[in-house]
Amino acid sequence: MSDAGFRSGFLTFVGRPNVGKSTLMNALVGEKVAITSPKPQTTRRAIRGIVNRPEGQLVVVDTPGMHRPRTLLGERLNDVVATTLSDVDVVGFCVPAGEPIGPGDRFLHGRLDEAPRAKRIAIVTKIDAVPRDRVGDQLLAVSRLGEWDSIIPVSAQDGIQLDVLAQEALRLMPEGPALYPAEAVTDETLEQRVSELIREAALAGAREELPHSLAVTIDDIEEEDGLTRIFANVWVERDSQRIIMIGRKGARLKEVGSAARAQIEPLVGTKVFLSLHVKVAKEWQRDPKQLGRLGF
Repeated sequence: MSDAGFRSGFLTFVGRPNVGKSTLMNALVGEKVAITSPKPQTTRRAIRGIVNRPEGQLVVVDTPGMHRPRTLLGERLNDVVATTLSDVDVVGFCVPAGEPIGPGDRFLHGRLDEAPRAKRIAIVTKIDAVPRDRVGDQLLAVSRLGEWDSIIPVSAQDGIQLDVLAQEALRLMPEGPALYPAEAVTDETLEQRVSELIREAALAGAREELPHSLAVTIDDIEEEDGLTRIFANVWVERDSQRIIMIGRKGARLKEVGSAARAQIEPLVGTKVFLSLHVKVAKEWQRDPKQLGRLGF
């Protein structure tokens, strides 16, 4: 991967929560690297997915959705976005095809000035969900936001224009060798990927404020005789949330465990025994010490 003309670098997607950034990264990588959920602020750290092409290597950095923070956790998530913006080569600014451009998008567009050296691609996402004329209107609206190196409509769901997006992002990257081995799809550890898959399962069906209050930590992962044993904690902020998370006679927690195992087994390549415990860390989103213990 060191041929002349080979390009490599970092691409990040930014946008309001729930514009499809994680789904887009997974589609480009060709494997589930970041969890997805209709719940806002699902992504909580910078997650790197690696896209290998004959002409280059893209390191896609998925970031939390930029939002107006109400907690210390929210502030730290925004800090992750700001730090990522200062380090990348190309920024992909994501706007869904079916939603009008609003104050949140304009606020985020202003934040792009924090990445002065990065090239800019405007990406209109979820084009499979709206009529073609609506996509055209959105492309025009995005073009009026500012100067772009490219404007590309895509559908991660249907795989529309993903190759175009990858090629265009690589074209804007500097020449240089691959940054990761050709077989790599992410630099996430197994522990990080497993904890995120458990959190994704816990998010499904969670309601009201519970999604924001959920965190997952791994105590141990051990493999023996074709069985991977995983011991994990699901953290919430209040006793009432713990009761909801466990469910009547443990039914909700069993559902979470079953859904998580189905995702983890293909990842580890063995049968999985998953032990989940629900614990309370009171108001952890606002507590610096608790945030540190939970990995933020």
